[in-house]
Amino acid sequence: MPESAAARWKLVLGSAADADNQTPFSPDYQGMDQVLTALYDEQEGKERKAGLGGSAPRVSRWLGDIRTYFPSDVVAVMQRDAMDRLGLQQLLMEPEILRTVQADVHLVGTLLSLSRVMPQKVKHTAREVVRKVVQELEQKLSNPLRQAVQGALSRAVRNPRPRYREIDWGATIRVNLKHYQPAQRTIIPERLVGFGRRGQALKEIVLCLDQSGSMASSVVYAGVFGAVLASIKAVKTHMVVYDTSVADLTQNLHDPVDILFGVQLGGGNDTPLALRYCEQLITRPTDTILILISDLYEGAGEAEMIKRAAALKAAGVTVVVLLALSDDGTPSFDRGAAEKMGALGIPSFACTPAKFPELMAAAIQGRELKV
Repeated sequence: MPESAAARWKLVLGSAADADNQTPFSPDYQGMDQVLTALYDEQEGKERKAGLGGSAPRVSRWLGDIRTYFPSDVVAVMQRDAMDRLGLQQLLMEPEILRTVQADVHLVGTLLSLSRVMPQKVKHTAREVVRKVVQELEQKLSNPLRQAVQGALSRAVRNPRPRYREIDWGATIRVNLKHYQPAQRTIIPERLVGFGRRGQALKEIVLCLDQSGSMASSVVYAGVFGAVLASIKAVKTHMVVYDTSVADLTQNLHDPVDILFGVQLGGGNDTPLALRYCEQLITRPTDTILILISDLYEGAGEAEMIKRAAALKAAGVTVVVLLALSDDGTPSFDRGAAEKMGALGIPSFACTPAKFPELMAAAIQGRELKV
């Protein structure tokens, strides 16, 4: 039997809103109320009525209960709130807790931020959790990105004298439609259109990633996309991450989990240093796309960051700034720095993972990039 409107409001407001218990709960609503009370109810805005404390078994039960009563997207929100409100980061250090948590991108970000202080006994379990999330993301995102990039390359780079296996039949038919022979019901192609030579790196892509703590979700998605791009033979991909120093993770692109555990989330950032490093990697500027994933909070180094970005663009590099690569909503970023990038003709905007393949295709083809 559906719960009454009064019962639903009591669940929203908390049991304290019905101190005399005039609106009883069904067993399911009673369970929901208990898990919500443990997380959200407060006294005088400071002290919780009930809590999870430091008990790992209690937390484990609570994590199981919320999956019983709420859908997965709500569970993910409650887990993040529990980490913030109840300090569960320390409890995530325990393998038995990790196995009960519903894994998502935000949990991966939390694990990566804790990787430097994570005890050895939990690292194996943490990698299993991260790998599970990465595999789910790859299944969802890899094919759209691969198809978009390969399609864009085939249209952007044409081979005027293709071998049989290199012929782009669709393009060849379109340019020869005027040579259609009705009697033979066929087209006589006077000009062949071909794809670029197989095995040739037609474009180079440099992913330059700010690994400060605020970029956690972007780091996860960038790691997955970097691994997918590296699997495309016609693209040469570099993965560079930075805070106040620079790390080149290109050799780890075969495994996005290795990439993510090579990241050290947190700390400051030095974007000019990272861009100087990227300059050294670029050998064919006009065939190179540099994706800078950063919120552009650079402080005293802002002028040098703008100068480096301008030099790359002047050399012929296609430079794009992603203020975020995530589904987390409107990001926090330095609007002044983004406007200065825009004045240079460098597009600066946030991008959801679902839109990233389209962005890469447009960049490869040299089309105008819009928000």
